Amino acid sequence: MRIANIDRKTKETDIKLTLNLDGTGVSQINSGSGFFDHMLTLFAKHGRFDLTVTCIGDVEVDYHHTVEDIGIALGQAFKQALGDKRGINRYGDTILPMDEALILSAVDISGRSYLGYGLTPKAKRVGNFDVELIEEFLIAFTVNAGLNLHVNQLAGKNVHHILEGAFKSMARSLKKAVEIDEKLNGEIPSTKGVL
Repeated sequence: MRIANIDRKTKETDIKLTLNLDGTGVSQINSGSGFFDHMLTLFAKHGRFDLTVTCIGDVEVDYHHTVEDIGIALGQAFKQALGDKRGINRYGDTILPMDEALILSAVDISGRSYLGYGLTPKAKRVGNFDVELIEEFLIAFTVNAGLNLHVNQLAGKNVHHILEGAFKSMARSLKKAVEIDEKLNGEIPSTKGVL
């Protein structure tokens, strides 16, 4: 079973997170931000990841610490659940339409962290959520998961559609990348012999 449990407590946040890479998309999310809960719920559903997240954070300040620290915890969970990465596809990509928005994402579970961030929504906020926090979340996630992630906006005007499309696209790309390819017979998908 590729499951990880992360407990992460700082002076700013207290996070409990459970991830099952081989789930059915069931989630229970309570980050303290309704919009971010919505994004993580979409992420779990479209990635077919079972995900529970509970975060008590300093949301009276803003959502920055909460969003970034959940990114850290989720990245740690992916890394832990993947283990030595034997037999995984390693790569995944998705072009996903969300009404007028069109999002391209691609991932390489390489052990090397890189975020290519190409979302360009015009609005700075969705409700009371700062849009710039999505990039902070993804930086924290990619660094801690040890993966290369590109997410690019090919079209779109509505900020909610752009961000929703991005989370759905990334989830589907990650789903492909973490899937076990039986033809690999448990091999590490790299000429180096390690990822």
